[in-house]
Amino acid sequence: MLKRNLPNSITLLNLLSGCLGIHQLLAGDPLLAPWFIVISGILDFFDGMAARALKVHSPIGKDLDSLADVVSFGVLPGFMAYYLIRLSAGYDHPALASSGIPEPAWLALLIPALSAYRLAKFNHDVRQSSSFIGMPTPANGFFWAGLFYGLTSGIIGDPPAFILPGLTVITALLLVSEIHMFSFKFSGISGIRDFIPQSILLLISVPALLFLKLAAFAVIITAYVLISVAENIFKKPA
Repeated sequence: MLKRNLPNSITLLNLLSGCLGIHQLLAGDPLLAPWFIVISGILDFFDGMAARALKVHSPIGKDLDSLADVVSFGVLPGFMAYYLIRLSAGYDHPALASSGIPEPAWLALLIPALSAYRLAKFNHDVRQSSSFIGMPTPANGFFWAGLFYGLTSGIIGDPPAFILPGLTVITALLLVSEIHMFSFKFSGISGIRDFIPQSILLLISVPALLFLKLAAFAVIITAYVLISVAENIFKKPA
């Protein structure tokens, strides 16, 4: 019984972590919120590892994993984007919605909506066994965790007003794009040349993490997208 339910228990902890991150934002104590995305990312890695090691894959586990990811890497980043846009607009209480004319912050709702669509699509897309089509939801979550941490800690300077709404739309659309993005799965790698994009990203990631701490994830995920786009442009057809 324990063996069969261990991966699903880890997945539920992932979901709980996402809920706690949302609570931090709503409670007006946002500084810990991005760390809950990191915790969710770690748990998301280990639930899959546990399922493979124990050989207890199940349709319920697959669906549960997607439901947890919608919360941790969809709803929580959406709330973060909403918070940041309102913060940049000068609201004293950016976590609280205001009435009246719709504002750019509502664009943040695209992130959970398209994250849910991407996860549902991923579960039935046989083309994504060794790489991704569109940006993975955890990558988007880590991007917003890094950006949120960088802006709220002062590591990243305040951007122009149009940047955050623009990034919200761009990252949401990347989730459902047809851009092929590499993964760190070895099943699709036939030689050392196939690992060049991953190697470049690792070389960028190490110094970025040393100097920027959690804010580095905004840089790393941006590099991931740009390297993937470049690979799409220059990679020769098989």
